[in-house]
Amino acid sequence: MDTQGKPGTTIGLDVSRMRYLPARAGVQELHVIVTVRVEGAGGTGAGPGLAEVLVIDCSSSMDRPEEKFRAAKNAAVAALRILPDGTPFAVVKGTHEAELAYPAAGPMPAATPALRAEAERAVHGLLAAGGTCVGNWLDLSRRLLAERPAPIPHVLMLTDGRNEHDERRPLAGVLDDCDGRFVCDAWGIGDGWDAQVLLGVTRRLHGTAHGVREEAALPGEYRELVRGLLTKSVPELVIRVTTPPGSTVRYLKQVYPTEVPLPRTADQDPGSGTGTPGSRSGSYGFVTKAWGDETRRYQLCLTVDPAGRPQGEPLQVAVVAAELPGGGPATLSPPSPCVVQWTDDPVLSRQADDQVLHFTAYQRLGQAVARAADAYRQGQPGRAEERLGEAVALAHGLGARRQLAELRRLVEIHDAAAGRVELRRELRPVDFEHLITSSSYSTYGPGGGADPEAGPPAGGLAPCPHCERPIPVGARFCPHCGRPPEAA
Repeated sequence: MDTQGKPGTTIGLDVSRMRYLPARAGVQELHVIVTVRVEGAGGTGAGPGLAEVLVIDCSSSMDRPEEKFRAAKNAAVAALRILPDGTPFAVVKGTHEAELAYPAAGPMPAATPALRAEAERAVHGLLAAGGTCVGNWLDLSRRLLAERPAPIPHVLMLTDGRNEHDERRPLAGVLDDCDGRFVCDAWGIGDGWDAQVLLGVTRRLHGTAHGVREEAALPGEYRELVRGLLTKSVPELVIRVTTPPGSTVRYLKQVYPTEVPLPRTADQDPGSGTGTPGSRSGSYGFVTKAWGDETRRYQLCLTVDPAGRPQGEPLQVAVVAAELPGGGPATLSPPSPCVVQWTDDPVLSRQADDQVLHFTAYQRLGQAVARAADAYRQGQPGRAEERLGEAVALAHGLGARRQLAELRRLVEIHDAAAGRVELRRELRPVDFEHLITSSSYSTYGPGGGADPEAGPPAGGLAPCPHCERPIPVGARFCPHCGRPPEAA
């Protein structure tokens, strides 16, 4: 991997969470919102070392109507034209099989004006015939990108259908092979695409899913997406979560701007010694991909145990930090501690965190949308209407204009706050697919700054006055027992 970032890049990390937990409730979950900001990483569009594979659905249905296939070709050409010279690239023809449309054979070439023109001619010469097997498309993309390693390998995929020939190369297994190898963004076009397939791919491969209603808008969308890729200079950033005994990590997932589950890295250290999970310290890494100047938010779920822990004083239950694999010129913020107090005061323990509530509501919105779509497909319009009303109320409360616009295509809204809606008599089933993809997006939510209890430790080590294990001089909390040294 090439050096990450560039001089002047800064990476900040803040945490927000409930500050009090009920001691009598026993083992419970603590949800933390982690905000990561990268500044100074945006490029000028000259490219950070992008390698690009364009996948075009060429199944038989793409020709019905002809405008759809024409828009797909024009979008691919628009993306090709803004690839910087030297960018490795390829075009894949996707049917129930996958084959190279450009180059005809061999590894991905480095872009030049002449080769881009050749690729354009190859794209315009594509014919629509065959079925759909997304697994084959991604498998060929993986092999192409493996031959031309680049800091930011990327696949841009477009389809108008459902993964009807999955048995030829099951998508689940292909995603296992592709995980961590490249970033994939996917677009649905026409009336027959499956939002869940697109989301299954993009969530696993750190990308985003989109649907386009007006075919003529697709080339512009492609240009905007590729331009954004060309400004990214941080290929990977690892979020590291370290827990003391009594705490374990359940998961970390991205919740803004889109929802993306994050797998743990293979080098995770579950701690040493004996005992049940949670009885020892651990360290967990989660890889995020392709950063420019941007902010993302993540939801960390911890399992915490009050057994043997003092009440009424702040205790550290985790430390969250940002890391650059392989180092680089970027400036990293100090690790942020997640600090809570165990209490028997019900007033304190009922105080919720605004950021956690915000993203929990978005997750409920996504669940309501999915249930509405399932009910409609199962011939239960009344139940679909009920779930869509629930979604409208949640979207209204969140100020989620994007989702409300999609919901209005499916229902007439009589009282948004109360969720009183009426299912439209003549709706298009594909509108559910657009709604599902839009529900994977969220808004930033309540603002957050640095945790007032965070602070960079000074140099040197000294024994913790509680557990006598070595800790950094000046540390606010012991990473072993979680207690503040000044409380001794």
